[in-house]
Amino acid sequence: MTVDLTAREISQRYNRFARWYDRVEGILALLGVSRLRRRVLQQASGKVLEVAVGTGKNLRYYRDGHSVTAIDFSPKMLERARKNAQRAGVQATLQLMDAQALEFPDSTVDSAVSTFVFCSVPDAVLGLREACRVLRPGGRVYLLEHVLSGRQPARWLMQRLNGLMRAIDGANLDRDTVENVELAGFDLVDVQDLWGDIVKLIVAEKPG
Repeated sequence: MTVDLTAREISQRYNRFARWYDRVEGILALLGVSRLRRRVLQQASGKVLEVAVGTGKNLRYYRDGHSVTAIDFSPKMLERARKNAQRAGVQATLQLMDAQALEFPDSTVDSAVSTFVFCSVPDAVLGLREACRVLRPGGRVYLLEHVLSGRQPARWLMQRLNGLMRAIDGANLDRDTVENVELAGFDLVDVQDLWGDIVKLIVAEKPG
């Protein structure tokens, strides 16, 4: 039987991984991930909450006029995010926080965004419910996520490799994030396949 890691355990792993994270992201950038990040972030508007900012790779893609608050539960990742934000001249409020227990009042955010996050949040539905809670009615969440493929043999392979990936960094390969978004109380607005049916852009709205 596999056991999901706790938020504290995943945070500790990302603390250890923080110094190498941008190098790995550099490899992903060569595969077009930066373009996908920009596509997601530039759809957000108004007062924006970024869930799990990591080392701040997304901060450069926000448009002028955004008011950005970004959270992460890894102190080491946040430390690097602050340095990257300073280098890029980006203004953002960065706070240490768990996505499963956001420390913001209800209905105070216009947009919520995350990129490749809800694969590793221990209780993904809880984290998405928190995002829904802090959004204003009619506010939207914009997610760039990898999900379990519906096609064979990719689906079979992802299910078999899930335990190994979770042991490495707490990420899951077998989540259905589209379904989780609906379970969290959102209304789906748009779902686009970006890399086959594995990487998706998910846009959903808090009911008014």
